[in-house]
Amino acid sequence: MRRFLAHCLALVVFLVGFGCSGAREEFLGARVEDRCNTEWPVCDRIVGCLLGDRSYFEGRFPGSGRFAVQVFEPSTVTVSFFLENVTAAGEETVINFHEDRCRSRIRESLTGKALLAESEKTGIVKRSADLSGIGDHLIEYESDSRATYMVKVDVVPTRLKEQ
Repeated sequence: MRRFLAHCLALVVFLVGFGCSGAREEFLGARVEDRCNTEWPVCDRIVGCLLGDRSYFEGRFPGSGRFAVQVFEPSTVTVSFFLENVTAAGEETVINFHEDRCRSRIRESLTGKALLAESEKTGIVKRSADLSGIGDHLIEYESDSRATYMVKVDVVPTRLKEQ
């Protein structure tokens, strides 16, 4: 009986260890870090990486960054930041979603106060844009807040949202 209880206890400890994950782990899922240290041409610029549904990268605000995302059909592109160590809200955070060949831009901005309020709920700040062009799209962002972040992107074809 003791041996059975010992095995049960070991199983419970094992399952609890795998069942408990923090917000950071939930945000990342099975994504792997991209160091964004390559050269990817998009529009008339060079970016460090192409982000997709299996990658993310880390950085620090204040500052700016950019990456490319591939769109194979009209889609909603969502950029999500997981913020940690927030020490100042700043004045403004901006995310620019560019259509293919940078023929147009959708600008999403939020005040430092809104950034702080949104991140205090779940640690995540998201903005989305509907992009119709096929191909590589430039995503740029800038913030004067003080925080560390992880950024990821999700692309959902428009046709799937309409169903």
